[in-house]
Amino acid sequence: MTLADQVVTSGIKRITRTILRVDDAQLARVPAHGPLILVPNHINFLEAPVLYTHLLPRRMTTLAKAETWDNPVLRYLFNMGEAIPLRRGEADIAALRRGLAVLEAGHILAIAPEGHRSNTGKLQRGHPGVVFVALKSGAPLLPVACYGGEKFRSNVTRLRRTDFRIVVGQPFYVDTRGAPAKGDLRQHIADEIMYQLAALLPPFYRGYYSNMDAATEEYLRFEPPARSNLFSIASAKQAG
Repeated sequence: MTLADQVVTSGIKRITRTILRVDDAQLARVPAHGPLILVPNHINFLEAPVLYTHLLPRRMTTLAKAETWDNPVLRYLFNMGEAIPLRRGEADIAALRRGLAVLEAGHILAIAPEGHRSNTGKLQRGHPGVVFVALKSGAPLLPVACYGGEKFRSNVTRLRRTDFRIVVGQPFYVDTRGAPAKGDLRQHIADEIMYQLAALLPPFYRGYYSNMDAATEEYLRFEPPARSNLFSIASAKQAG
């Protein structure tokens, strides 16, 4: 990272800390080394700069919609962060291969399976591209839930800071146990990944994945001491 990039990044972090009250304590749970697929939800434009700047000095590369590069300011910022342009609505194999190269180099690749911003904070159905990357790389996935940012626009007009909460879950691997991950199975695995993310969110935010009784993890593998992110929900039901 050049000196100019360091100055810009520091400035972005200061701005986010000014307009947001960022609860980032759980980011300490993100491994300091090794390949990692970060799986965040996607409410609006805030997640990328908050996660990128608050994870430093560990660098995070993200897949972002190709249209972002049409804006010269955003083009500079995303190139500075070595983001990968992704053509939405198609199987952009070239972008996924660049993502695999990031993981092969031992870095963090962030993939928001929803693709589109929700703006409301409620989860939309995840797309299966993350499954392709997980299987090809063999890298662990780490769900990271962000919420509160959906109130930013209404708060900023009232000159209020917005509470931005980050919850880091337990890591896991995708394991098809020899079954070919195609079509419906790939989507099924994407839904299993999204349920792990939904488990980190308060019920209001779970959206498409609100019915946690439908959650499965047949094709996910947790290596001790990690355990399913669904565990806390199951424990709460037993206690109730």
